[in-house]
Amino acid sequence: MVEASLRVVRCGGSELNFRRAVFSADSKYIFCVSGDFVKVYSTTTEECVHILQGHRNLVTGIQLNPNNHLQLYSCSFDGTIKVWDYVDGILIKTYIVGQKLHALFTLAQTEDSVFVTISNKKDVFQLVSVKLPKSSSQEIEAKEISFVLDYINQSPKCIAFGYEGEYVAAVRDFFLSVYFFKKKATSRFTLSSSKNKKHSKNDFTCVACHPKEECIATGHKDGKIRLWRDFHEDKKYTYTTLHWHHDVVMDLAFSVTGTSLLSGGRESVLVEWRDAMEKNKEFLPRLGATIEHISVSPAGDLFCTSHSDNKIIVIHRNLEASAVIQGLVKDRSIFTGLMVDPRTKALVLNGKPGHLQFYSLQSDKQLYNLDIIQQEYISDHGLTQIELTKAAFGCYGSWLATVEQRQERETDLELQMKLWMYNKKTQGFVLNTKVSMPHEDHITALCFCNAEKPETPTLVTASKDGRFKVWVLTDDSDIYKNAVGWTCDFVGSYHKYQATNCCFSEDDSLLAVSFEEIVTIWDSETWELKCTFCERAGEIRHLCFGRLTCSKYLLGAIENGILCCWNLLSCALEWSTKLNITVMEPDPNSENVAVISQSPGGSDLFVFKPSEPRPLYIQRNISREEVQWGVFVPRDVPESFTSEAYQWLNRSQLYFLTTSQSLLTLSTKPPEEKLTPTSKQLLTEESLPTTPFYFILGKHRQRQEEKSNDTLESELIQLPSAENIPAISELLHTPAHVLPSASFLCSMFVNSLLLSQETESVEELPEDVDMEDEKQSDDSDEETDFTEKVQDTNNPDLGEDIMHQLSKSEEKELRRFRKVDYSWITTL
Repeated sequence: MVEASLRVVRCGGSELNFRRAVFSADSKYIFCVSGDFVKVYSTTTEECVHILQGHRNLVTGIQLNPNNHLQLYSCSFDGTIKVWDYVDGILIKTYIVGQKLHALFTLAQTEDSVFVTISNKKDVFQLVSVKLPKSSSQEIEAKEISFVLDYINQSPKCIAFGYEGEYVAAVRDFFLSVYFFKKKATSRFTLSSSKNKKHSKNDFTCVACHPKEECIATGHKDGKIRLWRDFHEDKKYTYTTLHWHHDVVMDLAFSVTGTSLLSGGRESVLVEWRDAMEKNKEFLPRLGATIEHISVSPAGDLFCTSHSDNKIIVIHRNLEASAVIQGLVKDRSIFTGLMVDPRTKALVLNGKPGHLQFYSLQSDKQLYNLDIIQQEYISDHGLTQIELTKAAFGCYGSWLATVEQRQERETDLELQMKLWMYNKKTQGFVLNTKVSMPHEDHITALCFCNAEKPETPTLVTASKDGRFKVWVLTDDSDIYKNAVGWTCDFVGSYHKYQATNCCFSEDDSLLAVSFEEIVTIWDSETWELKCTFCERAGEIRHLCFGRLTCSKYLLGAIENGILCCWNLLSCALEWSTKLNITVMEPDPNSENVAVISQSPGGSDLFVFKPSEPRPLYIQRNISREEVQWGVFVPRDVPESFTSEAYQWLNRSQLYFLTTSQSLLTLSTKPPEEKLTPTSKQLLTEESLPTTPFYFILGKHRQRQEEKSNDTLESELIQLPSAENIPAISELLHTPAHVLPSASFLCSMFVNSLLLSQETESVEELPEDVDMEDEKQSDDSDEETDFTEKVQDTNNPDLGEDIMHQLSKSEEKELRRFRKVDYSWITTL
């Protein structure tokens, strides 16, 4: 068996809010750009049902095919336009344009062409029309390009097509340009750009065109919305102004009928302007983050907003949120690094301000947020916020330690450490202990002991104040309740050097703490200093113990690009090598250690065992960017790689995060294979909406129905259809204002649904009557049955199967059917 080669793939975390989301024609699915892929989500279950993959670079635009609503267009920086059958997730056709495509637009009036944004020079963008030639081949060159507009904004929010495709509007800086296709002429309108306060923020930010009228809506930096009319001539144009937003208007969208205008911005509030009037507006507040994009479904029954925290909210026409598709939240910076929740196997890192996010790598969606700081976030430029800087799990997920800090000046440091206990009843973390100013300076590291159920759970914190502190769990009960709490048990230091890293050995017998250039080893029972390792090459960046058969080794990554391995038994340097390490992660399920080093060409990956100097696996240029964090995630089902180079991936999978916060991993499987079976099932089954109970009971019920169908078919009594019952037809077709009262209709309606005595089955009659009827009819039935059989067997064309004698139970069933009244069939 030949194993597929490992390749670096984006496993999640791509921006869902990079471009406007697009609804399917029936509003069942929503499409969004996600890195190199297009993701298809269900609007009811929030599940990802398909990943459309085929582009080799960032996808920059998606649109439904206006002439075939089961097809989707997509464009990319790879210079291609692809046509997809999104129901089956199949790539139908690829048009090769040959230039970087920044945005995509389609019109129903132009069947054989689409509009794209391209750039010829730096920061100079053009809107052009690309003719899509008809051909049976799957890859076609589309070289026929027609120029439409020049000097436009790169963002697709700044371009909109007007009523029936007669014109296109584009905004940039202080200019509004309108190009008329029939006249092939451009009108340009300019707003004042003076530096006084009144006109200082007149810049255009977005544009939308009315679907039924000649009206253009534009958003501006000062929070105003302008509605432009009579723009066919430069001098006769008029505009009216709507103003509610206090900051930039991020996006605008008209409803399908054009009766309302939707706007959104940094206030995290969706505003609906009805009839484009200042007084008639409705609000959907507290959406959680800045609204980046607004989309409207073709059916008009759903809206959706894309937000700066990488989520999409599906909203009903009555302004009620119905679904939330949450991607990996991109925080300003990831202070906590990457962690794995031992209970859920979820990836844990900084989320929205003051929160930890728990992110499912299997389903590529956020599970939940844990509010750590527990304060309302104030979005104000220049305001110093409280930052969540450190976090660590202990006792296999039973405890969580977090550190938060705020510092306006060098002398004003606010520091707080919180310890959270996992509550099985609420299935979440509950705050147990809060410690104000646990250290006098910034905390650089914290770690728990590794035991699953230790006698005394232990936490160690290291700080720039030159100390490390040992915190233990103690009994904090009183007369009112039984409780536990954390308290400081030991304080250690080494010649007033700053403590930079700390970690426990696998059996918790030793604690390693680095003080700048020196590594100290402490006995975890007596807290005595056992030995020290000194490396004058620079400060220790990363520190970790070996595991399993390599537990006698200690690894340290030094600032000046050296990786050292010390033997704890001989207290000597085992080996060292030159590597500029940015990430060092031990695999919790094996002896392997993964390090990522920064080189001029990008980031390189090395996997090795501390006992062997030869690396098990080397992968050059896993990313052009610098990799900031990495983590091993245990697999639910172990892989079975036989190659020695890949065996390190059998029990765990390595994930790493780049400076642009792209989450990458090494895999041999395409992303489509990572979808859960329930996700794939959603697309084939049209019985939406589905619930988790459906997936539990659905298959069982289907089997039961299949088994019972054979027996029920013979026992069912066909009832007359509702259309042929006079009482029902009269109730449904008579106008409501001439109907009698409901109390009078009720008895007549119920009586019409009841079966008459003649149509009752034998099973509903008393047993004694049934037995008498059977005895009386036995003789006559036997005679008729015998004559029928004789006549049938005399026919030479019939096979041997007809000679089969009916059993008593089958005869009984036949007699039941003979007694059913089928006279109602004549009325059909």
